Amino acid sequence: MLKIAIFGYGQMGRILERIAPDHDCRVVKISDPNNEAYREPIDSESLKNVDICLDFSLPEAVITNVRKAGAAGKNIVIGTTGWYDDLPEVKKIAAEHGRGILYGGNFSFGMNLFFLMLKQSAGLISETNLYDVFGYELHHKKKADSPSGTARELAEIIKENFPAKKTAQFDRLQRKIEPDEFQIASIRGGSIPGTHVIGFDSPFDTIELKHTARTREGFAVGALKAAHWLKGKTGFFEFQKIFTDLLNER
Repeated sequence: MLKIAIFGYGQMGRILERIAPDHDCRVVKISDPNNEAYREPIDSESLKNVDICLDFSLPEAVITNVRKAGAAGKNIVIGTTGWYDDLPEVKKIAAEHGRGILYGGNFSFGMNLFFLMLKQSAGLISETNLYDVFGYELHHKKKADSPSGTARELAEIIKENFPAKKTAQFDRLQRKIEPDEFQIASIRGGSIPGTHVIGFDSPFDTIELKHTARTREGFAVGALKAAHWLKGKTGFFEFQKIFTDLLNER
C-alpha cells in the first residue's frame, strides 16, 4: 500500500483522504498551515514514513512545499494550479535532489481524453480554413486561479495544432481580436466543479467540444494513480504526457 502525504486540506485534500484506501493508498501525513489540526512542519522527520507527497495547496505554497519534499528525499505529485511561472525553478529542484516531480493542470481521465480529442480535431478543422476557434471555462467561486490550469493546457494544444492561431487571450479585450489570436474566457461562481468548452465557428455552422466534471473525485482518482506511477522514478513529468502509460495499466 502506498503511503502518502497530503499538502493542503481543502476540498481536494479531504477527497483524497476519503478515497485513498480504495486506491491502495494510506494517508500518513496531512499538512496545512491554515488548519490548526495540521500545522506540523514539513521536514524529514514528519515525512519519514511517507512514500509520495501530493500537493493540492495554494499556488504561492508550491515552491516551498516542493523544496521541503525534495530536501526530505520524497517525490511529489502537484495538483495545485496557478504556479506555472515557477516551472523552471521546480524542474531545477527535481534535478538538484534527484527526485521525481509530476504536475498537471487536470488529473481527470475524462479531461485527458478530451485533450487527445482536441489535438485530433483542431488539426483536422484547421485544414478547412473555414473555422475560427474560441473557448470558455466555468469553475466554483472558491477557485484560486483564473484562467484554470486546464484552460491554459487547452490553449497550448490549440496553438500546437491550429497553425493560424499563435496567441491565446485570457483577459477581457477592449479591442477587436487579431486574426492570429483566440480568446478563452473564465467565469467563477457557485459550486461548479469544472466545465471547459472549445468551439470552432464558421459562417455555416459551429462545432463544440465540451467536458463537464460532475464531482472533484475524478481529479483525485487520477492524482492517486499518478502517485503510484511516480513511485521510484526520478525526473520531471507532466500528467498529460504520461497519461497513455496510465491507460495501458488499466
